[in-house]
Amino acid sequence: MKGKVTSANIKVIDGNTAAAYGVMLCKPEVIATYPITPQTQILEHLFDFKNKGLLNAEIVVPESEHSAMSIVCGASGCGARTFTATASQGLAFMYEARICASTSRLPIVMVNVNREVVVPRNVTSGEQDIMMARVDGWIHIHVESCQEILDSIIMAYRLAEDLDINVPVVVCYDGYFLSHLWDAVEIPDQETVDSFLPPRQTTLRVDPKIHMTFSSTTSGLTGTKCRYGHSAALQRAKAKIDEIDQEFQQVFGRSYGGQIEGYRVGDADTVLVALGSCVGTARVVIDKMRNEGLKVGLVKVRAYRPFPNEKLLDMLKGKKAIGVIERNIAFGMNFGALYVDLRSVLYELGTAIPMLGFVCGLCGLDITEASIERAINAVNLAAEGKPYNKVTWLDLE
Repeated sequence: MKGKVTSANIKVIDGNTAAAYGVMLCKPEVIATYPITPQTQILEHLFDFKNKGLLNAEIVVPESEHSAMSIVCGASGCGARTFTATASQGLAFMYEARICASTSRLPIVMVNVNREVVVPRNVTSGEQDIMMARVDGWIHIHVESCQEILDSIIMAYRLAEDLDINVPVVVCYDGYFLSHLWDAVEIPDQETVDSFLPPRQTTLRVDPKIHMTFSSTTSGLTGTKCRYGHSAALQRAKAKIDEIDQEFQQVFGRSYGGQIEGYRVGDADTVLVALGSCVGTARVVIDKMRNEGLKVGLVKVRAYRPFPNEKLLDMLKGKKAIGVIERNIAFGMNFGALYVDLRSVLYELGTAIPMLGFVCGLCGLDITEASIERAINAVNLAAEGKPYNKVTWLDLE
């Protein structure tokens, strides 16, 4: 069954509002979140939906992000569908409880509105917060548009609550560049969402009448088995992400490629790899440079964790040079986090493909068409055998 699209289904809203609609349509039973810019609007909209009778959920606003994550951990352990959202310092503050959520295999869905961390200028857009959490055991989905925010939240619940996965999912989008961007968004009808996302099923439910022990003190072998099961579930999630995306397209008429999405990659000599809101700008630049005769393509990484190494290897095989553009820095490596991950994957090809990293858009700076053009030109020169820098801080040149 595919939802019928009418003008009544289309609203011009910002990314945070799109996120709130996505959450409402998924019918969470417990929501706990602490307000922090630029995420606060999500909570405001959810309260508004509840006041209007559109959302039947227990909404808790505790004293901190750590408590918010702890609350949804408890509620999820009791079998409830849960939601929380945060950004920047809030994501850092909930670290301890966030690790508990993932290692306990609780199917929580969270939104992180990507924002810089201190110091020196942190109330601005940037991926530093979420990239510093990339090994937290959660599934990380990065999105490009307001529509993809809403759709990815619906898919995130399907993924997290799949009994073969049972891993929490964070949907990530760029603060300000998407959270406050107004765009036309199709709001699916509730009946169609219900057909795609059934009520949560669980094989484990905390019950005060049943004696159960949850403890960080276990035998080394038991702990190792838990780590192995968690890691295996993340690997299984790769195929599940693709499968859910395909089913979403059948029901709602939209697809985002699953783990990754290629744009004009097939015959490309060189490829730019990116994630987040700058992908939309990159598409425009790719089209412009194609019209100028340059055979360049684009790969959008959507599922950043688990890392889509098999898909990337297949799509990037045979390319002459690769550029990676991103809004973060992996401290101690002098590259962006995506570059570091991709470099390790391309080692499997056994060929020395020139790979250039471009750090830009930090601390709220825009990633412009001009910046992307400069990156592509540098990648093309590297493909021709010219000398190149492995990392370039575009905004400092």
